Order: sequence, then C-alpha cells, then structure tokens
Amino acid sequence: MSRSHLAAAHVDAPGDEGYQRIAAALHDHGWSEQDDFLPPDLTRALASECAALEAAGALMQARVSQGTDRSLRPELRGDRIKWLEAGQSLACDRYLAILETLRVVLNRELFLGLDNYETHFAFYPPGASYRPHRDRFRHDDSRSVSIVVYLNANWLPDHGGALRLHPQGRVTHDILPVGGRLAVFLSADMLHEVLPATRGRSSLTGWFRVRS
Repeated sequence: MSRSHLAAAHVDAPGDEGYQRIAAALHDHGWSEQDDFLPPDLTRALASECAALEAAGALMQARVSQGTDRSLRPELRGDRIKWLEAGQSLACDRYLAILETLRVVLNRELFLGLDNYETHFAFYPPGASYRPHRDRFRHDDSRSVSIVVYLNANWLPDHGGALRLHPQGRVTHDILPVGGRLAVFLSADMLHEVLPATRGRSSLTGWFRVRS
C-alpha cells in the first residue's frame, strides 16, 4: 500500500489531540504511553490475526544483532515474529494507516524527518523475555522512534510481562501490555527490556525510520 493510499484509508484513532499528546511526551521525556490507542474492534482483529499466525507456525524465532550478524539467542530474546506487509489484511491496513498519521504528526511537531515505518507481530510465550537493549543497531542508525502496540485482552498486573523502560538519570518505568495500549520511545536513547509473563503476550512492535 502506497503512502497516498495509507493517507486515504479509514483512520479511526486516536484523534489529532491524542497524537499531539504523544509528540509532546516524546519531546519532554523521551517516551510516551497512551491507553486505548487502537479502537477495541481493531485490537481484537489484530490479536486474532497474531494468534492465527502463531497457531499455524508462521511466527519465526526472533534474532538479535551482533555486529553485522543476526543470530538466534533465546536466552537474550524469546519472542517469535512475523513482519507486516501492506495488503495482507484489512486489519493490518487500518493499523498502518493510523501509524502513518502518527508519523506525519511527529514530523510536523518535532521535525524528526521520519521517512517510513516497519513493524512485525511479536508473540512471547509464557516465561519468555528480552534482556535490556536499545533498538538502534551499531551498523544502521535509521531506526529513530520505537512503537509498541499491545493486543492482550484482560491483562492483569499479576500476569507480569511489562515493558521496562530505563530513562537516563531517572527511575525505571513499567508499561503493562494491556490491549490497545501504545508505548513510544526514542530508539537510540532508551534502554529497555521485556519482563517474563505467566501467559502468552502479543504486540505489534515497529520503528519509524529516517533515511540512512
């Protein structure tokens, strides 16, 4: 789907004021958290798609970066992923249209020069985690803003699975993976980790990129 088609698609969340709150928090703190970023029906549709991919064995074990190589290190990173492509489903295209609007607002408010967006479904089985890391690779500095949107219904604090942010010079901040919740942070600056959970945990994880 082209950028013009994304702009013309039905965008149903969260309103310009909501996008501006995200931009303001990203500017002031380096991260933002917003509940109900996605409409409930879209969250359910994306969660069902992720679950169907997992059941079909279509999610592949994620790799970690080591220099210019990408290797399987399940002791460091335990999620299984599948990259999104425009046109693969109506739900995915609705989601990509919403993120295209966010990209435009962040560029307008913060002059970040964000050029494109890449994203994948991510599923963490019970007990899986991702050790502390940053999202920008040593050999590729194109990832600028990290985006996580959670797809988990009826998530409780006792289930665990928080995204733990480590802002420089501040106390850590935990974001529980509640369905429809958005987490945004600066890719190069924010050390973060995914804590283990007692149940499976799904999300859409992606990055706004600048031209390399």
